[in-house]
Amino acid sequence: MPEGQKPNGVIRFGVFEFDRASGDLRKDGKARPRLQGQPLDVLLQLLERPGEIITREELRQRLWPADTFVDFDHSLNTAVNKLREALEDSASNPRFIQTLPRRGYRFIAPVAQADPHEFPAGASGAAAGESAAGAPRASLLSDAQELPGVARGTARLLFSLIQFLYLGIYIAALARLRLIDAFLTDRTSYAALLLAVLIATATVGVAVRLYLLAAAIFGYRGLARQFLRLFPAIFPLDEAWALSPFLLLDRIGIGLVMAMTAALLFLPFSERSILLMGERGAQSTSRF
Repeated sequence: MPEGQKPNGVIRFGVFEFDRASGDLRKDGKARPRLQGQPLDVLLQLLERPGEIITREELRQRLWPADTFVDFDHSLNTAVNKLREALEDSASNPRFIQTLPRRGYRFIAPVAQADPHEFPAGASGAAAGESAAGAPRASLLSDAQELPGVARGTARLLFSLIQFLYLGIYIAALARLRLIDAFLTDRTSYAALLLAVLIATATVGVAVRLYLLAAAIFGYRGLARQFLRLFPAIFPLDEAWALSPFLLLDRIGIGLVMAMTAALLFLPFSERSILLMGERGAQSTSRF
Protein backbone atom coordinates (compact mmCIF):
# COMPACT_ATOMS: atom_id res chain seq x y z
CA MET A 1 0.00 0.00 0.00
CA PRO A 2 1.51 3.41 -0.86
CA GLU A 3 2.76 5.45 2.07
CA GLY A 4 0.10 7.68 3.62
CA GLN A 5 -2.79 5.86 1.96
CA LYS A 6 -5.42 4.66 4.40
CA PRO A 7 -7.49 1.56 3.75
CA ASN A 8 -11.20 1.98 3.45
CA GLY A 9 -13.78 0.33 5.63
CA VAL A 10 -15.18 0.43 9.14
CA ILE A 11 -13.95 -2.10 11.65
CA ARG A 12 -15.16 -3.05 15.10
CA PHE A 13 -13.12 -4.05 18.13
CA GLY A 14 -14.58 -4.26 21.61
CA VAL A 15 -17.03 -1.39 22.13
CA PHE A 16 -15.30 0.72 19.47
CA GLU A 17 -15.92 1.25 15.76
CA PHE A 18 -13.22 2.89 13.67
CA ASP A 19 -13.42 4.33 10.15
CA ARG A 20 -9.96 3.75 8.71
CA ALA A 21 -10.49 6.21 5.87
CA SER A 22 -11.49 9.23 7.96
CA GLY A 23 -10.10 8.39 11.39
CA ASP A 24 -13.56 8.69 12.97
CA LEU A 25 -13.92 6.72 16.19
CA ARG A 26 -17.12 5.71 17.97
CA LYS A 27 -17.67 4.05 21.32
CA ASP A 28 -20.99 2.27 21.95
CA GLY A 29 -22.35 4.12 18.90
CA LYS A 30 -21.33 7.56 20.23
CA ALA A 31 -18.82 9.72 18.38
CA ARG A 32 -15.40 10.26 19.95
CA PRO A 33 -12.70 12.81 18.99
CA ARG A 34 -11.22 11.91 15.61
CA LEU A 35 -7.80 10.26 15.63
CA GLN A 36 -5.18 12.26 13.76
CA GLY A 37 -1.46 12.30 13.13
CA GLN A 38 0.87 9.71 14.59
CA PRO A 39 -1.68 8.01 16.90
CA LEU A 40 -3.85 7.41 13.83
CA ASP A 41 -0.91 6.03 11.84
CA VAL A 42 0.04 3.69 14.71
CA LEU A 43 -3.51 2.34 14.92
CA LEU A 44 -3.73 1.87 11.17
CA GLN A 45 -0.52 -0.16 11.10
CA LEU A 46 -1.57 -2.30 14.08
CA LEU A 47 -4.93 -3.01 12.46
CA GLU A 48 -3.32 -4.04 9.19
CA ARG A 49 -1.88 -7.07 11.02
CA PRO A 50 -3.98 -7.72 14.15
CA GLY A 51 -2.52 -10.36 16.43
CA GLU A 52 0.97 -9.91 14.92
CA ILE A 53 3.92 -8.04 16.36
CA ILE A 54 4.58 -4.66 14.75
CA THR A 55 8.19 -3.84 15.55
CA ARG A 56 9.32 -0.42 16.70
CA GLU A 57 11.48 -0.21 13.59
CA GLU A 58 8.44 -0.79 11.34
CA LEU A 59 6.59 1.97 13.16
CA ARG A 60 9.58 4.28 12.83
CA GLN A 61 9.67 3.74 9.07
CA ARG A 62 5.90 4.36 8.85
CA LEU A 63 5.84 7.48 11.03
CA TRP A 64 9.10 9.22 10.13
CA PRO A 65 11.02 9.35 6.81
CA ALA A 66 14.62 8.21 6.85
CA ASP A 67 15.97 11.78 6.80
CA THR A 68 13.90 12.92 9.81
CA PHE A 69 15.77 13.72 13.01
CA VAL A 70 13.58 13.05 16.05
CA ASP A 71 13.75 11.51 19.51
CA PHE A 72 12.22 8.32 18.19
CA ASP A 73 11.63 6.48 21.48
CA HIS A 74 9.98 9.43 23.19
CA SER A 75 7.87 10.36 20.16
CA LEU A 76 6.66 6.80 19.60
CA ASN A 77 5.82 6.36 23.28
CA THR A 78 3.87 9.62 23.18
CA ALA A 79 1.92 8.51 20.09
CA VAL A 80 1.06 5.12 21.62
CA ASN A 81 0.12 6.78 24.91
CA LYS A 82 -2.31 9.13 23.13
CA LEU A 83 -3.77 6.19 21.22
CA ARG A 84 -4.26 4.21 24.42
CA GLU A 85 -5.94 7.21 26.03
CA ALA A 86 -8.36 7.47 23.09
CA LEU A 87 -9.17 3.75 23.43
CA GLU A 88 -9.29 3.90 27.25
CA ASP A 89 -6.64 1.19 27.29
CA SER A 90 -3.79 0.47 29.69
CA ALA A 91 -0.25 -0.77 29.11
CA SER A 92 -0.27 -2.69 32.40
CA ASN A 93 -3.62 -4.36 31.70
CA PRO A 94 -4.14 -4.10 27.94
CA ARG A 95 -7.40 -4.82 26.18
CA PHE A 96 -6.29 -3.62 22.74
CA ILE A 97 -2.59 -2.74 22.48
CA GLN A 98 -0.05 -5.05 24.05
CA THR A 99 3.52 -3.87 24.62
CA LEU A 100 6.35 -6.30 23.93
CA PRO A 101 9.39 -4.74 25.63
CA ARG A 102 12.21 -3.76 23.25
CA ARG A 103 10.34 -5.40 20.37
CA GLY A 104 7.17 -3.54 19.52
CA TYR A 105 3.39 -3.71 19.89
CA ARG A 106 0.57 -6.10 19.06
CA PHE A 107 -3.17 -5.46 18.63
CA ILE A 108 -4.72 -8.24 20.73
CA ALA A 109 -8.47 -7.59 20.55
CA PRO A 110 -10.65 -9.45 18.02
CA VAL A 111 -11.25 -7.33 14.92
CA ALA A 112 -14.35 -7.55 12.71
CA GLN A 113 -15.63 -5.70 9.67
CA ALA A 114 -18.54 -3.43 10.57
CA ASP A 115 -21.49 -2.40 8.46
CA PRO A 116 -20.57 1.05 7.08
CA HIS A 117 -24.25 2.04 7.11
CA GLU A 118 -24.17 1.83 10.91
CA PHE A 119 -21.40 4.44 10.97
CA PRO A 120 -22.93 7.82 10.00
CA ALA A 121 -20.64 9.71 7.66
CA GLY A 122 -21.65 13.08 9.05
CA ALA A 123 -20.74 12.34 12.64
CA SER A 124 -17.07 13.20 12.45
CA GLY A 125 -14.69 12.84 15.34
CA ALA A 126 -13.76 16.50 15.03
CA ALA A 127 -17.36 17.48 15.58
CA ALA A 128 -17.50 15.12 18.50
CA GLY A 129 -14.43 16.77 20.01
CA GLU A 130 -15.97 20.22 19.63
CA SER A 131 -19.20 18.95 21.17
CA ALA A 132 -17.37 17.43 24.09
CA ALA A 133 -15.47 20.67 24.67
CA GLY A 134 -18.20 23.23 24.17
CA ALA A 135 -21.63 21.63 24.42
CA PRO A 136 -23.46 20.28 27.47
CA ARG A 137 -23.11 16.55 28.04
CA ALA A 138 -26.11 14.44 27.12
CA SER A 139 -25.50 12.32 30.20
CA LEU A 140 -25.20 13.47 33.81
CA LEU A 141 -22.81 10.58 34.55
CA SER A 142 -19.07 11.21 34.41
CA ASP A 143 -16.72 9.27 32.19
CA ALA A 144 -13.18 8.16 32.99
CA GLN A 145 -11.58 11.20 31.36
CA GLU A 146 -13.37 13.57 33.75
CA LEU A 147 -12.38 11.80 36.94
CA PRO A 148 -9.09 11.82 38.87
CA GLY A 149 -7.03 8.67 38.74
CA VAL A 150 -6.39 6.40 41.71
CA ALA A 151 -4.39 3.21 42.02
CA ARG A 152 -6.39 0.30 40.60
CA GLY A 153 -5.77 -1.72 43.78
CA THR A 154 -7.24 1.08 45.90
CA ALA A 155 -10.26 1.35 43.64
CA ARG A 156 -10.92 -2.40 43.78
CA LEU A 157 -10.53 -2.43 47.58
CA LEU A 158 -13.14 0.32 47.97
CA PHE A 159 -15.39 -1.39 45.44
CA SER A 160 -15.08 -4.68 47.35
CA LEU A 161 -16.05 -2.98 50.63
CA ILE A 162 -19.21 -1.67 48.99
CA GLN A 163 -20.07 -5.21 47.83
CA PHE A 164 -19.63 -6.47 51.40
CA LEU A 165 -21.99 -3.71 52.57
CA TYR A 166 -24.69 -4.74 50.11
CA LEU A 167 -24.23 -8.41 51.00
CA GLY A 168 -24.69 -7.52 54.65
CA ILE A 169 -27.92 -5.66 53.90
CA TYR A 170 -29.38 -8.51 51.83
CA ILE A 171 -28.40 -11.26 54.27
CA ALA A 172 -29.63 -9.30 57.29
CA ALA A 173 -33.00 -8.80 55.59
CA LEU A 174 -33.31 -12.47 54.65
CA ALA A 175 -32.44 -13.48 58.22
CA ARG A 176 -35.24 -11.33 59.67
CA LEU A 177 -38.13 -12.13 57.38
CA ARG A 178 -40.59 -12.72 60.25
CA LEU A 179 -39.87 -9.31 61.76
CA ILE A 180 -40.10 -7.64 58.36
CA ASP A 181 -43.38 -9.43 57.63
CA ALA A 182 -44.82 -8.20 60.91
CA PHE A 183 -43.58 -4.65 60.22
CA LEU A 184 -45.17 -4.59 56.76
CA THR A 185 -48.42 -6.23 57.88
CA ASP A 186 -48.98 -3.46 60.44
CA ARG A 187 -48.58 -0.76 57.80
CA THR A 188 -49.94 -1.97 54.45
CA SER A 189 -52.35 -4.42 52.90
CA TYR A 190 -49.69 -5.32 50.33
CA ALA A 191 -47.39 -6.91 52.88
CA ALA A 192 -47.31 -10.33 51.16
CA LEU A 193 -46.44 -8.80 47.78
CA LEU A 194 -43.75 -6.55 49.23
CA LEU A 195 -42.24 -9.44 51.16
CA ALA A 196 -42.10 -11.56 48.00
CA VAL A 197 -40.39 -8.73 46.11
CA LEU A 198 -37.93 -8.30 48.97
CA ILE A 199 -37.01 -11.99 48.97
CA ALA A 200 -36.62 -12.13 45.19
CA THR A 201 -34.51 -8.98 44.89
CA ALA A 202 -32.36 -9.89 47.89
CA THR A 203 -31.63 -13.31 46.42
CA VAL A 204 -30.68 -11.81 43.07
CA GLY A 205 -28.68 -9.15 44.86
CA VAL A 206 -26.63 -11.72 46.77
CA ALA A 207 -25.71 -13.49 43.51
CA VAL A 208 -24.77 -10.24 41.75
CA ARG A 209 -22.66 -9.00 44.66
CA LEU A 210 -20.81 -12.30 45.01
CA TYR A 211 -19.95 -12.14 41.30
CA LEU A 212 -18.71 -8.54 41.54
CA LEU A 213 -16.81 -9.27 44.74
CA ALA A 214 -15.04 -12.25 43.18
CA ALA A 215 -14.23 -10.18 40.08
CA ALA A 216 -12.68 -7.43 42.22
CA ILE A 217 -10.72 -9.77 44.50
CA PHE A 218 -9.28 -11.89 41.70
CA GLY A 219 -8.49 -8.94 39.44
CA TYR A 220 -10.88 -9.60 36.55
CA ARG A 221 -9.48 -7.35 33.82
CA GLY A 222 -12.89 -6.42 32.40
CA LEU A 223 -14.50 -5.49 35.73
CA ALA A 224 -15.10 -1.81 35.00
CA ARG A 225 -16.43 -2.52 31.50
CA GLN A 226 -18.68 -5.33 32.76
CA PHE A 227 -20.03 -3.22 35.62
CA LEU A 228 -20.92 -0.42 33.22
CA ARG A 229 -22.90 -2.92 31.16
CA LEU A 230 -24.68 -4.21 34.27
CA PHE A 231 -25.25 -0.75 35.72
CA PRO A 232 -28.65 -0.08 34.07
CA ALA A 233 -29.97 -3.32 35.61
CA ILE A 234 -28.24 -2.96 38.99
CA PHE A 235 -29.16 0.68 39.49
CA PRO A 236 -32.96 0.21 39.98
CA LEU A 237 -32.26 -2.68 42.37
CA ASP A 238 -29.87 -0.56 44.45
CA GLU A 239 -32.20 2.44 44.49
CA ALA A 240 -35.08 0.25 45.70
CA TRP A 241 -32.93 -1.17 48.49
CA ALA A 242 -31.89 2.35 49.46
CA LEU A 243 -35.31 2.46 51.15
CA SER A 244 -34.45 -0.50 53.38
CA PRO A 245 -33.53 1.70 56.40
CA PHE A 246 -37.25 2.45 56.71
CA LEU A 247 -37.61 -1.12 58.00
CA LEU A 248 -35.70 0.12 61.08
CA LEU A 249 -37.87 3.17 61.55
CA ASP A 250 -39.24 2.07 64.95
CA ARG A 251 -35.75 1.47 66.30
CA ILE A 252 -33.57 4.33 65.03
CA GLY A 253 -35.95 7.20 64.24
CA ILE A 254 -36.74 9.13 61.11
CA GLY A 255 -33.62 11.32 61.13
CA LEU A 256 -31.14 8.44 60.97
CA VAL A 257 -33.36 6.61 58.50
CA MET A 258 -33.27 9.59 56.13
CA ALA A 259 -29.49 9.94 56.45
CA MET A 260 -28.91 6.23 55.73
CA THR A 261 -31.30 6.32 52.78
CA ALA A 262 -29.53 9.34 51.27
CA ALA A 263 -26.18 7.55 51.51
CA LEU A 264 -27.55 4.39 49.90
CA LEU A 265 -29.16 6.39 47.11
CA PHE A 266 -25.73 7.81 46.22
CA LEU A 267 -23.80 4.55 46.61
CA PRO A 268 -24.41 3.13 43.07
CA PHE A 269 -22.87 6.27 41.56
CA SER A 270 -19.91 5.88 43.91
CA GLU A 271 -19.33 2.30 42.70
CA ARG A 272 -19.29 3.45 39.10
CA SER A 273 -16.96 6.38 39.75
CA ILE A 274 -14.55 4.31 41.84
CA LEU A 275 -14.05 1.77 39.05
CA LEU A 276 -13.61 4.48 36.42
CA MET A 277 -11.08 6.26 38.64
CA GLY A 278 -9.14 3.02 38.89
CA GLU A 279 -9.11 2.69 35.09
CA ARG A 280 -8.04 6.32 34.77
CA GLY A 281 -5.23 5.76 37.26
CA ALA A 282 -4.02 2.71 35.34
CA GLN A 283 -3.89 4.77 32.13
CA SER A 284 -2.01 7.63 33.81
CA THR A 285 0.69 5.33 35.20
CA SER A 286 1.17 3.33 31.99
CA ARG A 287 4.81 2.79 31.03
CA PHE A 288 6.26 1.67 27.76
